[in-house]
Amino acid sequence: MAYVSETPRVAGGFTPAWFSAMVEAYRIVRIRREAYRRTFNELSAMNDKELADIGLSSLMVRDIARQAAAMAA
Repeated sequence: MAYVSETPRVAGGFTPAWFSAMVEAYRIVRIRREAYRRTFNELSAMNDKELADIGLSSLMVRDIARQAAAMAA
């Protein structure tokens, strides 16, 4: 006696579209991380007088870097 057992496929699963979406998400994270790092490093290298000349304070550096990262990609 023989019988057939079928395992139903889960919708979504590991498909090429899912993999492409994961690669794209990783790419965006990488671009945003680079934008944050670059902006933070450039602003951190400035002294308080230079920051004041462009209307910023040293307390604003992280916030500005976060905004730059959010606008990237």
